[in-house]
Amino acid sequence: MLKTWKRIGAVALSLTLMWGLGPAHNLSDASAASSSSCGQADHGLSSALKKGSGVEGHKLQFTDIDFLSQTTGRAAGKGFLIGTSNAGCTWQSIYTGQWQFEQLSLPNNVTGYALAGVKGSSATYLIRTNDGGSHWKRLDTSGIPAFRHIDFSDINYGYGYTYNGAYRTTDGGVTWTKQGTPVNTRAAAFVTDQLGYAVVVVPEAGYKLEKTSDGGRTWTTALRVKSNTWNGADLYAHGTQVWAVLYGDAGMSQQSYSLYSSGDQGKSWKQVFAQSTAGAGPAPGATPDSKGTGPANPGGHPGNMALIGNQTAYLSAGSPAADKIGIGRSYDAGSTWKNIEVKAEGYSSRISFPAAKTGWLVVTSDNAPAIYETADGGSTWSPKISF
Repeated sequence: MLKTWKRIGAVALSLTLMWGLGPAHNLSDASAASSSSCGQADHGLSSALKKGSGVEGHKLQFTDIDFLSQTTGRAAGKGFLIGTSNAGCTWQSIYTGQWQFEQLSLPNNVTGYALAGVKGSSATYLIRTNDGGSHWKRLDTSGIPAFRHIDFSDINYGYGYTYNGAYRTTDGGVTWTKQGTPVNTRAAAFVTDQLGYAVVVVPEAGYKLEKTSDGGRTWTTALRVKSNTWNGADLYAHGTQVWAVLYGDAGMSQQSYSLYSSGDQGKSWKQVFAQSTAGAGPAPGATPDSKGTGPANPGGHPGNMALIGNQTAYLSAGSPAADKIGIGRSYDAGSTWKNIEVKAEGYSSRISFPAAKTGWLVVTSDNAPAIYETADGGSTWSPKISF
C-alpha cells in the first residue's frame, strides 16, 4: 500500500552520495537545474543497464517506482535500479545485478526494502539495502510463505503480506510475528498494530470486508459483496481511507473487477465502479445500477493504488488488449471518480504520489518502457526517461 511518504530530512539528504547520485547532484543544486540541461530519452543509461542486468538484446522492463518526495525517488526493473534527486531532470544508475525487483518499499533515502527474484527461479525474496540501493542483502524469512507485498513505515517497523495472511516486524525484517487474520483471507492491510482490514472469500457467495481494532484477535464484517467468482483481492489503507480491489475472472486479455472505498475507517462502504467485460464476465457486486469501468478501458488490469491524506486516491492500470495506460482518481475518498487516459503505450503501470497532485508513473511496455511525471493530479503527464 502506497502512502504519503515523509519528506526527507537534511541528514538523509546529506547521504545522497551513498546511493550513487555522485558529488555533483546534491538536492539543492540539482533541483535548480534548468530544463535545457536536463537529460533526454534514456539519459545515456540503456547500454550499461542492459549489460549489468544481463538483458542485452532485449528491452529493459520497469516493475515499480517509489518517490520519497517531489524530487527524490527510485525506479526498479528486472536487474536494475535507477534514481533521481531533481524530479527526473537527470537519472543515475544505482544498481545492476541479479535481483529482479518486483516491489520497492523505501522508508528513507538510505535504508530500504524490496521484494525480488532471480533469473531461473520462481521464488520471491525479501531484500534490504543500507546504502540507498547500491547493495542488497537477502533477509531470512524461512517458515513464512512468500510475501506478495511489503510496507515499511520506517527502517524498523513494517508489514509483509502473503497470499492469505499478514506478518509484522519491529526490527527491520530480522524477525516476524504473524498477525491474526480471518479464515479464507485473500488480502489484508494494517494501519497500526491494532487497526487492520481484510478481504475474505466466502465460497459460493462472494467476498466480505472485515475490520479489526485489536490487532487481529477479533474481526467484524463491514461489507458483503456478491460474486460468482472470487479470484483474489488487493487492499489499501491509509489514515481514514480504505480501498478494496475485488477480482472477477480474466479472459481475452481483459479483467473484470470492482473497486470499493471507505472514507471512515471501514464503517461505511461505497462501490466506486464495477468493471464487467465481454471477455471476463461480470465484476463482483455488479448490478444494473453499477457505475462505469476502471481506467485503461477496454478491459484494463489494475496496477497499484496511491493514497494521500484522508481524501485523495489514485489507481493505475494497463490494457494488454488495447496497449494503453490509464489512471483513475478521487479527491473525496471515492464519492466521485474520474478515469484519465495517459498518452503512453504499454500493458501495465504502477504509480507513486508523494503529494496530492504530484506523482510518478512507470510504464511496462514491449516497445516503450518509460517514466512519467504529473504535477496536476494526472491530467497531464511529462516523460522523464524512456528506454
